[in-house]
Amino acid sequence: MDSQKVDMYIMTNQKYFPSEKLVYIREKLTSMDDSKFAFISTVELKDPTTLLLVSIFLGALGVDRFMLGDVGMGILKLLTGGLCGVLTIIDWFTITKKTRELNFNNLMTML
Repeated sequence: MDSQKVDMYIMTNQKYFPSEKLVYIREKLTSMDDSKFAFISTVELKDPTTLLLVSIFLGALGVDRFMLGDVGMGILKLLTGGLCGVLTIIDWFTITKKTRELNFNNLMTML
């Protein structure tokens, strides 16, 4: 694939992926053919900043976990009030990393 397209994709979407895995993503995108690039650009990426804000304001209800697709933990947080606030506070510090890992895993399944 054209390196300009790959660089543009990486620069546009770098906040959605873990920074240590950007080199790996670049290698994978460079080695694939052009016909798959349109398919890759349709992958829905979740914004880590948005999920952090949701976690801060609605984390005790488990909304952040539901948005990540982690239904079991979402129900647990909903029923227990975020385990009396402990899990809610932990999620404030870890939700952005979890979101970036989820985006990376979704992209890798498409590649």
